[in-house]
Amino acid sequence: MLAATFYFALMNVFIKAASHLPTWELVFFRCGISALLCFIEIYRKNINWRGTNRKLLLLRGIFGTTALFMYFYTLSKMSLGTAVTIQYLSPIFTTIIAIFILKEKVNPIEWLFFLISFGGVLLMKGVEHGISMTYILIGICSAVFSGLAYNMVRSLRGKEHPTVVVLHFQLIGTLAGMAFSIPAWVMPQGIDWVFLLMTGITTQLGQVNMTKALQKEPMSKVTILNYLGVLYAIGLGYFFFDETYTLTTLAGISLVIAGVILSLITRNSKRIMRFSESDKNT
Repeated sequence: MLAATFYFALMNVFIKAASHLPTWELVFFRCGISALLCFIEIYRKNINWRGTNRKLLLLRGIFGTTALFMYFYTLSKMSLGTAVTIQYLSPIFTTIIAIFILKEKVNPIEWLFFLISFGGVLLMKGVEHGISMTYILIGICSAVFSGLAYNMVRSLRGKEHPTVVVLHFQLIGTLAGMAFSIPAWVMPQGIDWVFLLMTGITTQLGQVNMTKALQKEPMSKVTILNYLGVLYAIGLGYFFFDETYTLTTLAGISLVIAGVILSLITRNSKRIMRFSESDKNT
């Protein structure tokens, strides 16, 4: 999971480095390269790439592509650490949306943790120079669509091969990226091609390592490590883009991550207790 988080952090760096290109163009290259790698994997394992749950696969692709476009846009408009932190609100929206889609229940204390996270966003907005509320709202919308996409993935659990689910997201992202890029296409120059290629490669490496981690260890043990991505973002932003943060901004980032992690810990603890009660009854 540490390797996966680092690869995703590198992907963010390559996207931000190429952010002078149109955002839909970035989506096209990122998803296109990943789709090609998915097809190679599907061919090797002789998997039916079409899947059987077409509606859910389509919705997962649409929601994921929308979230990706908005996220890449915020990376071009905000500091790396801030954009990544706002995107990490997605588990909160995943939980809230699951109330309606998957009929899951939320522990009352979790609402307090949600407020802590959103308080951190407001704190960052109040102190970070040049950050617009418009970009904050776009980042939050990206997290909402990510939450919708994750709920589609959870609905597909056990019904489709994971690579098929990933592939449909990449295919829709590739097609949408191509369609919206053509009217305002900007030809990448020189080092841009390296940035775009590395975006696809680091994305795939991140997904492979994350899948391995989730297959080898309980989700509650490894998903928390994902939030080291914020530390990576702050460090890489400072190193590559000369980004600096005030103590108040760092406090806001800490509140966002603390609220999400506390919510995850509470949810995982509740799940473990439920399983323990089930074992006693059997």
